Amino acid sequence: MEILHPSLVILACLLGSLAEEDLQTKAFIFPASSNTAAVVLNALFQDPLTSVTVCLRSYTLLTRSYGLFSYATQKSDNELLIFKPKPNQYNFYVGSSTVTFSVPERTTSGPRWEHICMSWESATGLVEFWLDGQPLPRMGMKKGYSIGPRGSLLLGQDQDTVGGGFDINQCFEGELTDVYMWDRVLTSDEVLLIRNGGTLSNYLVNWRSLSYQIKGYVVVKPSLMTIY
Repeated sequence: MEILHPSLVILACLLGSLAEEDLQTKAFIFPASSNTAAVVLNALFQDPLTSVTVCLRSYTLLTRSYGLFSYATQKSDNELLIFKPKPNQYNFYVGSSTVTFSVPERTTSGPRWEHICMSWESATGLVEFWLDGQPLPRMGMKKGYSIGPRGSLLLGQDQDTVGGGFDINQCFEGELTDVYMWDRVLTSDEVLLIRNGGTLSNYLVNWRSLSYQIKGYVVVKPSLMTIY
């Protein structure tokens, strides 16, 4: 059996950790409450962001609060955060400031997939929120602010320190799929395109070419969602 030189083994490990995977038909499953489980996304941008859009799809039975998408820097652990404090509310944080969107009560019983897109732009401070393809009235915060670069980006937890400080009572439990991020505000047509499974370009985070690491009890399996 051929034995690889130690330097080649290290190189292979590094290349494996940076590999990009197409997760188009898959989901991250967070099977149990935990203060360790998370998916770390390798999407370190080197320059500050003055606009951003995040889209994702979630499926859960939780009624307590939980974090979905968390970006933390040394300056702010809530530099960019999507947090759901109640079943009918979403919080969007930028630079530790937040706006709260109250969403309509469900007309059907039982769990269902929820698709969201949230965006913010520095020039106006406007925050846009789309739930299952429907826009809510726009709100505003942090006009003139810039989101800092070189932070820690992850799914399924709310960071209280960079890369950690997880609270088991604020973790996500359920399934996540179709996670995307851009350094601009999407148009209405683009939001609907993404919700319906379409593709765009110039991603910061691309579900169909995702570089990530799993921490703790998270499983990758085919998605249960059959239609959009």
